[in-house]
Amino acid sequence: MSRLVTQLTVAAAATGALAAAAALPASATSGVAFGAIQYDSPGKDTRSNSSLNAEWVTVVNRAGKPLDLNGWTLSDSSRHTYRFHLKLGSGKSVRVHTGTGRDTASDVHWGSRAYVWNNDRDTATLRDARGRVVATKSWR
Repeated sequence: MSRLVTQLTVAAAATGALAAAAALPASATSGVAFGAIQYDSPGKDTRSNSSLNAEWVTVVNRAGKPLDLNGWTLSDSSRHTYRFHLKLGSGKSVRVHTGTGRDTASDVHWGSRAYVWNNDRDTATLRDARGRVVATKSWR
């Protein structure tokens, strides 16, 4: 009887640990987070491509391995959405610029012809390919 109780206790503890891990935000397990965000393009808002590209969000891979971000999305509170098509190396970051330009390993472009991020308040949300929230960052 004592052995059965011990086995049940171990099974219950393992189930509880799995449930707790499933309840964690994806960022706790994925290692991806927001870095710096420039939501207010410096200078006058001219809607020029250079002004649009001065508005950006940085996504950082803090995991110990490269991460495939294909299918992941970045969105604002108005649901403007950027879809990633890249792999992000361990310890690397990528800056998502609002305007258009040539994508590189460290800079990608949303392709928008209008500002995405509100200067007074907004929320950036990063979701994985399954649509689970990985990270959020808000400002006021």
